[in-house]
Amino acid sequence: MNFASDNVTGAAPAIMEALMRASTAGPAMPYGNDEWTRRVTDRLKEIFERDLAAFPVATGTAANALALSVVLPPYGAVFCHELAHIQVDECGAPELYSGGAKLIALDGADGKIAASALAHRLEDGWIGNVHNPQPRVVSITQITETGGLYTQDEIGAIAEVAHRQRLKLHMDGARFANAVVASNARPADITWRAGVDMLSFGATKNGAFAAEVVVFFDPELARDFAFRRKRGGHLFSKMRFVSAQLDAYLTDELWLANARHANAMMRRIKDGLANVPGVTFEGNAPGNLTFARLPLPTIDALKQAGFVFYDEGGGRIRLVTAFNTDPADVDRFVATAKAQAA
Repeated sequence: MNFASDNVTGAAPAIMEALMRASTAGPAMPYGNDEWTRRVTDRLKEIFERDLAAFPVATGTAANALALSVVLPPYGAVFCHELAHIQVDECGAPELYSGGAKLIALDGADGKIAASALAHRLEDGWIGNVHNPQPRVVSITQITETGGLYTQDEIGAIAEVAHRQRLKLHMDGARFANAVVASNARPADITWRAGVDMLSFGATKNGAFAAEVVVFFDPELARDFAFRRKRGGHLFSKMRFVSAQLDAYLTDELWLANARHANAMMRRIKDGLANVPGVTFEGNAPGNLTFARLPLPTIDALKQAGFVFYDEGGGRIRLVTAFNTDPADVDRFVATAKAQAA
């Protein structure tokens, strides 16, 4: 009954089975020169409907930091939301891998930055001013750290501002599958067709053991990424075990099925608590992550019943559902909250 994170789960059975098959298939060439890694790139080309370059890594932090390093000189700057993982939760990895670039934080509702706010900051005299770090990239998270969802139009507007100033647009897609399901959009439409240049495509939170993939929609942009990945310690000798996870994840739309279940479980929580006195949900969060406000006695009752979630204090909690969340656990959560309210 753990709603703390989608990182608390095990792995999807199909991914476990794929790893076993990769382990018993006999010898395979190392460092990504294997059939699984080649297949991942082919599957991603089909999903995104275009040519691209793809590089498996093991963690989201590595995916984000290494992707950003491609377009970030040491004197460069990244514009991102003040709650972005690269700003708050990655221990300076983007700064490390770029050799010292600076992150510039913007605010915004639902964890999203607005194109107008970005344009305003870029008009403050950053570009060409020798006393300032030089803007090189904008990074957005889909879905955001508060559960918000960027629409295709919002992404396009941010991309237009960024590209007008010759900045690249990076998307942290740790929960990209949940965003695709929530928006009912084609993956291409909310990435490169909207102006995204590079994507950290997440799998770990949605059923993998430890697997992410950096996607460059312009292969030329990735011309030295292989060296950065090697230097950063994410070129695995037995890369097939990272790629086998991704291969299974992308087969028969498992990634979408997992996300569909996770999103549905969050809707089940929200619908169940919709009319409970004192319970409110923050912002617009259509995916599998949300923040809610509950009466303190209700929070205590949920904890005593064995439910696990992040308690932010002051009656605010974070709830996250996952690919294997048990509907019965959701129903017990709702019933416990209703009983306390009564």
